Parts: sequence; C-alpha cells; structure tokens
Amino acid sequence: MADASSRTILVVEDEEEVRSLTRDVLEMHGYTVLEAQDPEDAVRLGETHPGPIDLLITDVVMPRVSGPELARRLRGRRPTLRVLCMSGYPESADRPAGEAGWNGWLQKPFAPDGLVAKVRECLGATS
Repeated sequence: MADASSRTILVVEDEEEVRSLTRDVLEMHGYTVLEAQDPEDAVRLGETHPGPIDLLITDVVMPRVSGPELARRLRGRRPTLRVLCMSGYPESADRPAGEAGWNGWLQKPFAPDGLVAKVRECLGATS
C-alpha cells in the first residue's frame, strides 16, 4: 500500500481561501500538493509535471471550463488520474460519480477530516 507521502494531488480551485485550506490540510497529512487557480493552469501542470499526479481535486463550477471537463482533458494525458469534485451547489451531487466521470464528491463547506476521508476513499484507501 502506498502511503500519503508518495501521493501527489492537484488542487484546482478559483477561491484562494478554499485552495489554501485544502492544500494545508493535505500537506499536514503528508500529501504532495500542486495548486492551480484555474483550469488553464491545471492543464499546464498536467502536461509539464514530471511525476505522477494521483488525484485531481477540482471545483465543479469554475469560469470557462467545468471541473468534469477539466478532468476529461487531464485524463487524456493521465488516464489513471482519479477525480474528487467539490461544490457549494448540492444539486451537482445528484449525478452518480461514475456517470459524471469522477471518483468522489465533496460538499463545500467541508471539515478537514471530511476532506482527508474523501481523498483516502478516492485513492482506494491506500493513502
């Protein structure tokens, strides 16, 4: 089983406070965190980051490109990428995760422990 220190997570969130909190919580639990403030930055990171990216955590609703569309683009280059979508809009959770193209769903606002539990779940409890 891989531990958290061997896992890299890309966090894409246009709200600075949410992105910073997410990064801080994940780093406290030993994950390596890459950050992007928008989908364009995330695609660049996905193309240029030399190592693996194990999990994408993305907001569902962002300017120009949705989280699920971003996941589709990144999976074009990284087909094993797991995806955790988050949103402050509860109706987005109505679609089954597999149908929507993501591996997990997190409602905002979230507690730090809830974030870590969802990350572990999305990574197959190997983190």
